[in-house]
Amino acid sequence: MDDSDLLAERFEEHRSHLRAVAYRMLGSVSEADDAVQETWLRYGRTDTSGVENLGGWLTTVAGRVCLNMLRSREARREDPLEIHVPDPVISHPSGPDPEQKALLADSVGLAMLVVLASLAPAERVAFVLHDMFAVPFDDIAPLIERTTAATRQLASRARRRVQSRATPPEPDLARQREAVDAFFAAAHEGDFEALVAILDPDVVLRADGGDTRSRLSVALTGARAVASQAARFSGLSPFARPALINGAAGVVVVVNGNPVSVMAFTVTNGRITAIEVLADPDRLRRLDLTPLDR
Repeated sequence: MDDSDLLAERFEEHRSHLRAVAYRMLGSVSEADDAVQETWLRYGRTDTSGVENLGGWLTTVAGRVCLNMLRSREARREDPLEIHVPDPVISHPSGPDPEQKALLADSVGLAMLVVLASLAPAERVAFVLHDMFAVPFDDIAPLIERTTAATRQLASRARRRVQSRATPPEPDLARQREAVDAFFAAAHEGDFEALVAILDPDVVLRADGGDTRSRLSVALTGARAVASQAARFSGLSPFARPALINGAAGVVVVVNGNPVSVMAFTVTNGRITAIEVLADPDRLRRLDLTPLDR
């Protein structure tokens, strides 16, 4: 085995981990893959013979790449209040495949990714690296050009925002599915009060229609407002195919073989507390739906 093969072999040992880090940072599967590729290129250009913890070193390099991408994204953004639902990871209802399991290790739902997207780039990097992947603050500080104390404060502030806005999901997948099925049954039957009953009083719905279906982009709060929105689209209920969305109960709405929307649900104590809807046709076309056919 020559040096280049050895280099590639060592990197492959960490690829799944790096992809999981980048997905949490960026909320985009394709951008996460781009970040991992850039990390590989930087690895190939750097003498790492003196690096004792290659996994830790690669994680901080991937973090720096993601930080640059987040800052570039923020600089391009014209409307900071735009509604954006992150890329979903779609699995068969029986469970994710090994590659998806690696990506979703310590499962992170779409609702959590939405909250992470509201953080400033440095906050997001500090929180994800420390709280999700146990990277020491001393290693994160140079990456975001802060002192260790300031980095700790950033992560603490991000943690408070995440804890206040991201409701912990119901751990029992069967109870999640029961709530989602009740939601679609009520919508299909036109039972408005049953819809309201399965929704938490403070439920939040975020729908992302993208540039070409911007009329579908909406953010709603409250059981009656969300139930009214669901009633408007009740005709699509028969086309909802059960799926796991980021490891949680959800559906993919497929009409004539074409995905119309992906719906992710957060269920807590038997009620739906959040619904994330991706209805952007451009992004839907790029989704891998093959897990649903296995």
